[in-house]
Amino acid sequence: MEKNKPDGRKRALITGVTGQDGAYLARLLLGKDYQVFGLVARRGSDALWRLRKLEVDKDVTLLVGDVTDLSSLLRAIEQAQPTEFYNLAAQSFVDKSWDLPSVTVQVSGMAVTNVLEAIRCTDRKIRFYQATSSEVFGRVQAPVQDESTPFHPRSPYGVAKAFAHWMTVNYRESHGLHASSGILFNHESPLRGPEFVTRKISAGAARIKLGRQDRLKLGNLDAKRDWGFAGDYVDAMWRMLQQDAADDYVVATGRNVSVREFCRIAFSHVGLDYEKFVEVDPALFRRAEVDTVLGSAAKAKAKLGWSPKTSLEELVAMMVDADLGRLEKGILS
Repeated sequence: MEKNKPDGRKRALITGVTGQDGAYLARLLLGKDYQVFGLVARRGSDALWRLRKLEVDKDVTLLVGDVTDLSSLLRAIEQAQPTEFYNLAAQSFVDKSWDLPSVTVQVSGMAVTNVLEAIRCTDRKIRFYQATSSEVFGRVQAPVQDESTPFHPRSPYGVAKAFAHWMTVNYRESHGLHASSGILFNHESPLRGPEFVTRKISAGAARIKLGRQDRLKLGNLDAKRDWGFAGDYVDAMWRMLQQDAADDYVVATGRNVSVREFCRIAFSHVGLDYEKFVEVDPALFRRAEVDTVLGSAAKAKAKLGWSPKTSLEELVAMMVDADLGRLEKGILS
């Protein structure tokens, strides 16, 4: 595939490059001397804040396009000539998927067909990564979920991700593409968007500590999630595309805790008792709750040599400290 890397460097094309995972993945690949291209629906300074935060915004070549538009994907592949294609684009906020089901299904589900078709029609040697989610498990069919656990998604987002996952498998089996799917359990970071519960908690703890806020309203405190650090998880994505054969892998920590426990860790980091500040708002409950998920990354450890490096306590501290810093600089209100 020398025509794709005339200077000897690998070339990667990332959709969703301005998101949390996209930014961490771009930094990882640049550190491995890749030439990195990112597909963005529009150019805007606000959209690039994560890349700027990781100091890689000037090193990523941005291409204008959209995963829902096949022609722009074909142009992007022609321009980037990637050896690896990472599809991270999605309408990724689960709660909004009930309000925007059609958009969610188009962007997080159907668009994956566009990406796979673009690869099949241009260069079948391109290695493809699809970002699946633990939301595909939904109403879990086993106490611990791995690659063999049946899917039962409980949101339009989960349904869309399940479709994307099986379409990836189908193109691997039907067309021989090196197409892998990473079933990633919840992964967070200081780059997580403010609408997600983990950032609500870290920002809330920071605001309350500094006297900027009195109470923090949350939904179901008893929901349990397997939370890891996004910076660790993008390494698993890269490792999947270095394998001789494509496959699907669960990426998780193997430890789950409740939202309540996440609150306790966050507030205790700033010397506060969460019970004095956190209150339950029934309006914030999901319309169909996923009560608990817990992943087994045994296959990823055995075949990819991957395991998480960051503990939950380290992750939460990292997020709270980042929000304290934002407040002190006036970046966060």
